[in-house]
Amino acid sequence: MILALTLGWGKRRRKIKMTKKINHITTSSEKFLAHYLNTASPTGFESTGQRVWLDYIKPYIDKHIVDTYGTVVGIINPDAKYKVVIEAHADEISWFVHYITDNGFIYLRRNGGSDHQIAPSKRVNIHTEKGMVKAVFGWPAIHTRMGGIKEEPPKKDNIFLDCGCKTKKEVEALGIHVGCVVTYEDEFMILNKSNYVGRALDNRMGGFMIAEVARLLHKNKKKLPFGLYITNAVQEEIGLRGAQMIAERIQPDVAIVTDVCHDTNTPMIKKIVEGDLSSGKGPVLSYGPAVQNNLLKFIIKQAEKNNISFQRLAASRSTGTDTDAFAYSNKGVASALISLPLRYMHTTVEMCSKDDVNAVIDLIYHSLSALKDGQTFNYLK
Repeated sequence: MILALTLGWGKRRRKIKMTKKINHITTSSEKFLAHYLNTASPTGFESTGQRVWLDYIKPYIDKHIVDTYGTVVGIINPDAKYKVVIEAHADEISWFVHYITDNGFIYLRRNGGSDHQIAPSKRVNIHTEKGMVKAVFGWPAIHTRMGGIKEEPPKKDNIFLDCGCKTKKEVEALGIHVGCVVTYEDEFMILNKSNYVGRALDNRMGGFMIAEVARLLHKNKKKLPFGLYITNAVQEEIGLRGAQMIAERIQPDVAIVTDVCHDTNTPMIKKIVEGDLSSGKGPVLSYGPAVQNNLLKFIIKQAEKNNISFQRLAASRSTGTDTDAFAYSNKGVASALISLPLRYMHTTVEMCSKDDVNAVIDLIYHSLSALKDGQTFNYLK
């Protein structure tokens, strides 16, 4: 919203345009966000987090579907022929128990793109049939690593868990076995009243944002002329698998995907490689072969019309997000990507701007509001 202020000094008068900050996020929805982020949802084991998400959106949808692998879709106007998807992915990176030594230490295998360098001294939860088992990533004390020997950095094959056991049998007695999934226990917090911090903001912030769009549509009694499929897909972190499956089931006409991208204005990131993107400056709109250019132009028009600041990113061959899965499904689906700038991706302190979250919600909401039933985005007609 633009406010025009007239300032006067004697006969001199001028107009100054100010962009009013939009805050769609309520105290109640922020409590949901904290609960959702604090609920572990590792790739392949997303059902607990999906239940939290589904319970939140149920009042705002007409029906829902859940596929075999756990992707959840809330539907508004399920009988409409023209189908529009807004999508995020629900899964978070994690680890698998891979090998238990005779003296009770546990070695791991990645489940998704888990970063081995952040692991030492982290506290974790091992998910077992008997419940959660606490453990820590051990690491040799600094005193033992000094003395002329070249210091060895954390690597995938030298990091390990210690759950306080002395033998393999003790470990197994806790319910731990090869294949148990491991997640970090770090939880949600807010920094400086303006930044969300925690693990799995990639991409449960996306799930939160599309859920908030559903809530706003319901709150504002917005009637859409098409079917809206609010989709929280599984297994993105290991190759967009959930999106591939659900795209075939929904067979949408349009897909607007939301995920995260890198804030490149923190130390040790090369802008010449990663581009110039910053938290607090608005959503990021990607360019690339999978992004349908006419749909992208349509979204940019809504951003400009509604005074929503945005940034641009060149994605090259692929976006690396569920956008690619939707775009190349069902003989081609007009798809676009709206990203949330994120600091420290794939760590336990991922950070994003609350203003950016509000702006993404606003941009998706206005894009849906402007979209017409049966609207096509074909390059040639």
